Amino acid sequence: MELNDGNLQTLTEYLQKTLSPDPAVRRPAEKFLESVEGTQNYSILLLTVLEKSQNEVIRVCAAVTFKNYIKRNWRVVEDEPNKISDPDRTAIKANIVNLMLSSPEQIQKQLSDAISIIGREDFPQKWPDLLTEMVTRFQSGDFHIINGILRTAHSLFKRYRHEFKSNELWSEIKLVLDTFAQPLTELFKATIDLCQTHATDINALKVLFSSLTLISKLFYSLNFQDLPEFFEDNMETWMTNFHNLLTLDNKLLQTDDEEEAGLLELLKSQICDNAALYAQKYDEEFQPYLPRFVTAIWNLLVTTGQEVKYDLLVSNAIQFLASVCERPHYKHLFEDQNVLTSICEKVIVPNMEFRSADEEAFEDNSEEYIIRDLEGSDIDTRRRAACDLVRGLCKFFEGPVTGIFSGYVSSMLTEYAKNPGVNWKHKDAAIYLVTSLASKAQTQKHGITQANELVNLSEFFVNHILVDLKSPNVNEFPVLKADAIKYVMTFRSQLPKEQLLETVPLLVAHLQAESIVQHTYAAHALERLFTMRGANNTTLITPTEMAPFTEQLLNNLFKSLAIPGSSENEYIMKAIMRSFSLLQEAIVPYIPTLIGQLTHKLLLVSKNPSKPHFNHYLFESLCLSIRITCKANPDTVNSFEEALFPVFTEILQNDVQEFVPYVFQVMSLLLEIHTSSIPSSYMALFPHLLQPALWERTGNIPPLVRLLQAYLEKGAATIASAAADKIPGLLGVFQKLIASKANDHQGFYLLNSIVEHMPPDSITQYRKQIFILLFQRLQSSKTTKFVKSFLVFINLYCVKYGAIALQEIFDSIQPKMFGMVVEKIIIPEVQKVSGQVEKKICAVGITKILTEYTLQALIGLFELPEDDSIPDDEHFIDIEDTPGYQTAFSQLAFAGKKEHDPIGDAVSNPKILLAQSLHKLSTACPGRVPSMLSTSLPAEALQYLQGYLQAATVQLV
Repeated sequence: MELNDGNLQTLTEYLQKTLSPDPAVRRPAEKFLESVEGTQNYSILLLTVLEKSQNEVIRVCAAVTFKNYIKRNWRVVEDEPNKISDPDRTAIKANIVNLMLSSPEQIQKQLSDAISIIGREDFPQKWPDLLTEMVTRFQSGDFHIINGILRTAHSLFKRYRHEFKSNELWSEIKLVLDTFAQPLTELFKATIDLCQTHATDINALKVLFSSLTLISKLFYSLNFQDLPEFFEDNMETWMTNFHNLLTLDNKLLQTDDEEEAGLLELLKSQICDNAALYAQKYDEEFQPYLPRFVTAIWNLLVTTGQEVKYDLLVSNAIQFLASVCERPHYKHLFEDQNVLTSICEKVIVPNMEFRSADEEAFEDNSEEYIIRDLEGSDIDTRRRAACDLVRGLCKFFEGPVTGIFSGYVSSMLTEYAKNPGVNWKHKDAAIYLVTSLASKAQTQKHGITQANELVNLSEFFVNHILVDLKSPNVNEFPVLKADAIKYVMTFRSQLPKEQLLETVPLLVAHLQAESIVQHTYAAHALERLFTMRGANNTTLITPTEMAPFTEQLLNNLFKSLAIPGSSENEYIMKAIMRSFSLLQEAIVPYIPTLIGQLTHKLLLVSKNPSKPHFNHYLFESLCLSIRITCKANPDTVNSFEEALFPVFTEILQNDVQEFVPYVFQVMSLLLEIHTSSIPSSYMALFPHLLQPALWERTGNIPPLVRLLQAYLEKGAATIASAAADKIPGLLGVFQKLIASKANDHQGFYLLNSIVEHMPPDSITQYRKQIFILLFQRLQSSKTTKFVKSFLVFINLYCVKYGAIALQEIFDSIQPKMFGMVVEKIIIPEVQKVSGQVEKKICAVGITKILTEYTLQALIGLFELPEDDSIPDDEHFIDIEDTPGYQTAFSQLAFAGKKEHDPIGDAVSNPKILLAQSLHKLSTACPGRVPSMLSTSLPAEALQYLQGYLQAATVQLV
């Protein structure tokens, strides 16, 4: 694309169209931008629009488009096309910092993110002058520029907080510290001086306090991995100023807004974080400063109100206390009973109360409430911080703390009993206190795994939790009902099975509650209960025990999707998936009704996919419906195809990128179930599956390969007779995949299926070229993965066509090549092959091409220790934990392809086959085989071989 006015105008028009609410206008515009983003100057044109357009909306749109373009394409992935040319990369890096600093704040943030994405890949090696360019701008005195630099530095350095230690990381941090630490400290001191100079200028203070917050964030990132020498030497400067800022109370910076945290709160909460970091990791060096920080933060906590805007500050302040009280160094600060009582009374109990703001979130912003409240969330709340403080105090003072809280819990429950309608919040706080007190250790998978023995969880369940769950009106006191459900969920590993079974029908009833939080918690609790393991690796709750509630469970789950606000509730869909998996054939009578509801839901969400987890569980549920029903009656596969194909067609025609890989997986599952010849509806789609555009998206490759394998398994003869002109296209796909290090194994999957299933005559003319391509790749880029796949392929070829055919094809490429392959590849590399089926293919193949110098390699293959087999644990899989779960391609656990053995029953034991083959050879050449073996094999191998001969009841002559 040339840099001219015409192209700038075209790009501006298409950017305008991407903002249209009408999909008919928006989608083609997005497609156009996607089609041109690989051309040179595209990114430069975007930056020019961003810089020169008179329309502010278009400028922001160009900035967002540019950032997303950089996010997708800056990283150079081996074997994949580089969509940003080298001249464009150089031009972007030369101009982006200046452009970012001269842009309005909204655009500055987007470009700052883009710089950090580029920096992650190129800094410091390929962008050595970035830091010096940034640091020199500190001298500008213009805080719009300075804040732009600080924001960029923050997004660039914050990864130091979670990266694993490595020499590369440490040398990068050292480079950053050498260049950045001194100027940052000078800027910190200068900014604090300016705050005093402009103490009465509200506008100046806003800018300066934004800077101080960013500087404090940078301090956290640069100190996270280890205590840098520079910061240790300058600790007095930083800590004295941090302490002063913590105690500062400038009336001008106080806001009237009760929801949004002000600049003062944001700065103080970051300083609490910084102090907690030093208290945890550098307690020896921090010890002189600790008492004054404890005092300042304690005063902060007891003087800060209950408004939402203080939540982050209060939770960070409590987290500081939690991190301090867990350290043996500081144990003495908390030993006094009066101190413990004061902490419980003034910090913990007030921050466990259910405020009116929480009540509003519960009712009106349920999604946010659920994310904050459910186990595993990483969002800090007052309650979570208070809970952590209780846990921290219990480390050294479990008895006294439990005693203090028991009194609070009793009085709260007494208050509730006096007037439940008015005092229900007292019970809510009591449940939360008991939960925080009893929880010692927990995991997302099992809930609480270690509990405080001083708290009787079962008794509390019977006396205070069950009564809420059994209440006939599921819509009364929804918060307490949600608390009760969460209690069951949290302590599921601690409560006896009888109590859990008692809750199942009650939870099923709560699926009908009007409150989104309540029925979501009910669905989540059921899903977690269904994954609990009982004896012998089975589920704790069995399908038989669920039989009385099955119909109600399925009805209520699907009805709850119709409750306003829950039409795409991922917890409900996950519970549907897990219920199908648990109940197995018990769901078959309900499938005709349920499949219609699932298909209708799929059609709706395909219009605008916005909830990736919901969509994933929806497809998993479809796969389970198909697998379970067709296992009982394979003929029902046609009914599923009738129901699903219209929706699948629409998804493929509209190119709904998020759903296309899922559709291919479900189609593979359906096609694999067919027992007769391949249906014509599939054959009509076959040519479309070979289109190069489909294979450009990496997320499509694994499911497409699997689908083509299903075509070959079920319809190789049909392809050879009715679609022979498509065989070159099929081999073209193989050629593309084999050239990529990332996808070469997928190419071999396809090639193995072609060799195994296609009629030999249909691929005769292509065989030599296939081998030439493989040898070219072997020469140009040999990897262990490629060699393993190559060995499995040539052995499969040998099993299918015989050793002579294999030798002939090798030697037709180059004389004596077969011998070289055996000597240089098969013998030294075959022991790298892993996987039972793969080993079997190699064993049978090598047996067929057995010669004197391959025998030892074969025995080595047999005697290698087997890989640990993976149990068939599908039901217990947590989708987020499966390695295939990513945005581009998410493998469906329940569309799982069973491992295919192309040799099957033809060879049940390859060791017996070896013995029989040797016996046959020795009969043809009496006397020669035993002498050959005794001279060429070590004693250990001969011993193994003797065992194989005995097992086969044959001997050598």
